[in-house]
Amino acid sequence: MTDTAPALDRLRGDAPPRNHDARTIAALTANPGCARRGLMDAAGVDKDAVARHLGFPAPFGQSQFAITRGNGFEQQVKENGCAELLTLLRERAGLDVAEVAYDDLEVVAGGEGRELRHARTRALLGRALDGDAGTLFDHPLLKLDIAGQPAYLEPDVIAFQLAGRFHVVEIKSFAVIDGQAEPEQVAAAARQAAVYVLALRRLVAELGHDPARVSHEVFLVCPENFSNRPTATALDVRPQLATVERQLARLTRVDRLVEALPDGLTFALGEELPETVRAVEARYAPECMASCEMAIFCRDEARACGATGVLGRSVRDDLGGVDSVAAALELADGTREAPPELAELAGQLRTAARLRAEALQLAAAGGVA
Repeated sequence: MTDTAPALDRLRGDAPPRNHDARTIAALTANPGCARRGLMDAAGVDKDAVARHLGFPAPFGQSQFAITRGNGFEQQVKENGCAELLTLLRERAGLDVAEVAYDDLEVVAGGEGRELRHARTRALLGRALDGDAGTLFDHPLLKLDIAGQPAYLEPDVIAFQLAGRFHVVEIKSFAVIDGQAEPEQVAAAARQAAVYVLALRRLVAELGHDPARVSHEVFLVCPENFSNRPTATALDVRPQLATVERQLARLTRVDRLVEALPDGLTFALGEELPETVRAVEARYAPECMASCEMAIFCRDEARACGATGVLGRSVRDDLGGVDSVAAALELADGTREAPPELAELAGQLRTAARLRAEALQLAAAGGVA
């Protein structure tokens, strides 16, 4: 346990912690400057429940039909010790898997405790790295440091060892039609797989082995065409892996965020929740709508105060140091005096305003509506 653990438990209130998964970590690293999301995720707060309590439910999420279909496809691929998956990897990926040892780590010694499962994962992977038996590891429980806090990952993936190297196998229920899948879905799967690769590499390094023994090549298993027959595709996730590592390094440490909180602050559902949430700074951008459960609330908040983030991340970054649209307009028309650190930006805004005014005058003179 870390020194911040009691404070994070208090933030969550009486609710049990929500575990990270690869999707939440990939989304968190896409907006590393958001203290609100950083704290909520570090504490394991159920952001979906918070958003619904505030009256701003999340705009995304899988349908129950899609969840059921995905679970059914995964179960099919993993039946009988992943027999169908092994056949697929032999025939489609050209892998020579002569001998198989299968371990399911979802439940250990009749329990689902995280520390027990993680310890069992470490032990079995350690043995495999030392040359003992170990080919397939289903539901390994991994840890990843997120802004100074350990986060548990419960991937629906398999660590597959071949010739001394581990490969992540990511099972998804979206279809591959005539050898092609929806690019956005493939990109999301690649980002998630990269998170698993990073977590697995760090575990391998902790066990005293070369992290390169975890391959950057992962296998994506999806239904083929319009059937439930699986097909496997190799993905190189080095670009996604580099992005995740870079963004994790940029995250503000949780202990610093906790130190800045008012005493007694908690995200427990109740009458004081709106005030509590607003007490923690957010960094909203339109891209949040696709990945964060708090996005609609944060958008409403940003619009109410005229924050530049509502115009897009690139605009907000270009206006670094100017947090509101009103302030930017006042700098542009000269009604606000710019401090020395914003002098250059103010000059650019005035130039842009002058050019816009000239263009409007020219259009009016030419009779253009």
